[in-house]
Amino acid sequence: MSRNWLKVFVAAVLEVLWVIGLAHAYNLWTWIGTIIALIISNYLMITAGQVLPAGTVYAVFVGLGTAGTVISELLFFGEPFKWEKILLILLILIGIIGLKVITDNKHERS
Repeated sequence: MSRNWLKVFVAAVLEVLWVIGLAHAYNLWTWIGTIIALIISNYLMITAGQVLPAGTVYAVFVGLGTAGTVISELLFFGEPFKWEKILLILLILIGIIGLKVITDNKHERS
Protein backbone atom coordinates (compact mmCIF):
# COMPACT_ATOMS: atom_id res chain seq x y z
CA MET A 1 0.00 0.00 0.00
CA SER A 2 1.42 3.35 -0.95
CA ARG A 3 1.86 6.18 1.50
CA ASN A 4 -1.00 8.10 -0.13
CA TRP A 5 -3.46 5.22 0.27
CA LEU A 6 -2.41 5.05 3.91
CA LYS A 7 -3.31 8.74 4.19
CA VAL A 8 -6.78 7.96 2.80
CA PHE A 9 -7.26 5.12 5.31
CA VAL A 10 -6.16 7.30 8.27
CA ALA A 11 -8.39 10.12 6.99
CA ALA A 12 -11.35 7.71 6.91
CA VAL A 13 -10.68 6.56 10.48
CA LEU A 14 -10.54 10.19 11.59
CA GLU A 15 -13.77 10.83 9.68
CA VAL A 16 -15.49 8.19 11.78
CA LEU A 17 -14.23 9.94 14.92
CA TRP A 18 -15.38 13.40 13.90
CA VAL A 19 -18.78 12.19 12.73
CA ILE A 20 -19.28 10.45 16.08
CA GLY A 21 -18.05 13.63 17.75
CA LEU A 22 -20.67 15.70 15.94
CA ALA A 23 -23.38 13.46 17.36
CA HIS A 24 -21.98 12.84 20.84
CA ALA A 25 -19.73 15.79 21.84
CA TYR A 26 -20.85 17.17 25.18
CA ASN A 27 -18.23 19.69 26.37
CA LEU A 28 -15.50 22.00 25.10
CA TRP A 29 -12.80 19.29 24.97
CA THR A 30 -14.89 16.81 22.99
CA TRP A 31 -15.79 19.59 20.53
CA ILE A 32 -12.12 20.57 20.19
CA GLY A 33 -11.21 16.92 19.51
CA THR A 34 -13.98 16.69 16.93
CA ILE A 35 -12.77 19.82 15.13
CA ILE A 36 -9.13 18.65 15.16
CA ALA A 37 -10.14 15.24 13.74
CA LEU A 38 -12.20 16.99 11.05
CA ILE A 39 -9.34 19.26 10.00
CA ILE A 40 -6.69 16.51 9.92
CA SER A 41 -9.04 14.10 8.15
CA ASN A 42 -9.81 16.54 5.35
CA TYR A 43 -6.17 17.62 5.06
CA LEU A 44 -5.04 14.00 4.59
CA MET A 45 -7.77 13.33 2.04
CA ILE A 46 -6.93 16.49 0.07
CA THR A 47 -3.19 15.79 0.01
CA ALA A 48 -3.79 12.20 -1.12
CA GLY A 49 -6.18 13.48 -3.80
CA GLN A 50 -3.42 15.65 -5.23
CA VAL A 51 -1.43 12.51 -6.08
CA LEU A 52 -4.05 9.78 -6.54
CA PRO A 53 -7.19 10.04 -8.72
CA ALA A 54 -9.37 12.47 -6.76
CA GLY A 55 -12.68 10.73 -7.51
CA THR A 56 -11.40 7.39 -6.30
CA VAL A 57 -9.86 8.95 -3.19
CA TYR A 58 -13.13 10.65 -2.32
CA ALA A 59 -15.20 7.51 -2.93
CA VAL A 60 -12.90 5.39 -0.76
CA PHE A 61 -12.79 8.08 1.96
CA VAL A 62 -16.57 8.46 2.13
CA GLY A 63 -17.25 4.73 1.80
CA LEU A 64 -14.88 3.73 4.58
CA GLY A 65 -16.12 6.59 6.74
CA THR A 66 -19.74 5.59 6.23
CA ALA A 67 -19.05 1.93 6.95
CA GLY A 68 -17.00 2.77 10.03
CA THR A 69 -19.63 5.15 11.37
CA VAL A 70 -22.48 2.65 10.96
CA ILE A 71 -20.44 -0.15 12.55
CA SER A 72 -19.41 2.13 15.44
CA GLU A 73 -23.01 3.13 16.06
CA LEU A 74 -23.99 -0.55 16.13
CA LEU A 75 -21.16 -1.57 18.46
CA PHE A 76 -20.88 1.37 20.83
CA PHE A 77 -24.04 3.46 20.78
CA GLY A 78 -26.93 1.00 20.85
CA GLU A 79 -28.11 1.36 17.27
CA PRO A 80 -30.45 -1.57 16.51
CA PHE A 81 -28.78 -4.44 14.62
CA LYS A 82 -30.28 -5.26 11.22
CA TRP A 83 -28.89 -7.74 8.72
CA GLU A 84 -29.87 -5.37 5.94
CA LYS A 85 -27.42 -2.76 7.29
CA ILE A 86 -24.61 -5.31 7.40
CA LEU A 87 -25.30 -6.45 3.83
CA LEU A 88 -25.36 -2.86 2.58
CA ILE A 89 -22.10 -2.07 4.39
CA LEU A 90 -20.56 -5.16 2.78
CA LEU A 91 -21.66 -3.89 -0.63
CA ILE A 92 -20.00 -0.54 0.08
CA LEU A 93 -16.79 -2.30 1.15
CA ILE A 94 -16.82 -4.50 -1.98
CA GLY A 95 -17.11 -1.33 -4.09
CA ILE A 96 -14.24 0.30 -2.21
CA ILE A 97 -12.01 -2.73 -2.64
CA GLY A 98 -12.92 -2.83 -6.33
CA LEU A 99 -12.01 0.84 -6.78
CA LYS A 100 -8.70 0.31 -5.01
CA VAL A 101 -7.88 -2.76 -7.10
CA ILE A 102 -8.62 -1.16 -10.47
CA THR A 103 -6.91 2.15 -9.68
CA ASP A 104 -3.63 2.15 -11.53
CA ASN A 105 -0.79 3.25 -9.24
CA LYS A 106 1.20 4.32 -12.31
CA HIS A 107 -1.01 7.41 -12.47
CA GLU A 108 0.31 8.69 -9.15
CA ARG A 109 1.85 12.11 -9.59
CA SER A 110 4.98 12.75 -7.60
